[in-house]
Amino acid sequence: MESDTGKLVNWENGVPGNYPVELTELSNGQSVDSRIYPSLQQMFNDMQEQGIYPTVASGYRTAKRQRELMSEKEDSFLLQGYSRSDAKKEARKWVAEAGYSEHQTGLAVDINADGVNSTGEQVYAWLADNAWEYGFILRYPADKTAQTHINYEPWHYRYIGKDAAAEIYEQGVCLEEYISASY
Repeated sequence: MESDTGKLVNWENGVPGNYPVELTELSNGQSVDSRIYPSLQQMFNDMQEQGIYPTVASGYRTAKRQRELMSEKEDSFLLQGYSRSDAKKEARKWVAEAGYSEHQTGLAVDINADGVNSTGEQVYAWLADNAWEYGFILRYPADKTAQTHINYEPWHYRYIGKDAAAEIYEQGVCLEEYISASY
């Protein structure tokens, strides 16, 4: 894997305290790790040439923002009648705890449709078939929730480099399985 872009960050592997993040700001105000920007831009350009218009709905997040998202998700479950402990448990299936979110590395992006020229289904289908060629993987596949501990998110992509992304795509594994098979 390219440098440290392949580091596993998940529910049990946190972002190192000294993790270096150099950000590039996108035209919509979101930011990503500068190392992934060229690949992300090329992928978006190629999508647009095919009539599909994606947008980065969420890129880099601070720990503070991650805590806010977790709190909002817990509150939404509380409003649905869940107990405090069950609301927290359900929220963790959708939002990573601060310090355990790939978004804090700048290597993860939530990619959605622009909502005008394309639909989410068009964007997600294109990404599922092609993102690996640009070094991105679908991070939370529908059939891998037991390994990732996160529900299926067709919009959440993680940059890990072209070689590793190709292997993951060809093998049909998630990042947890890929890394564990590598050791």
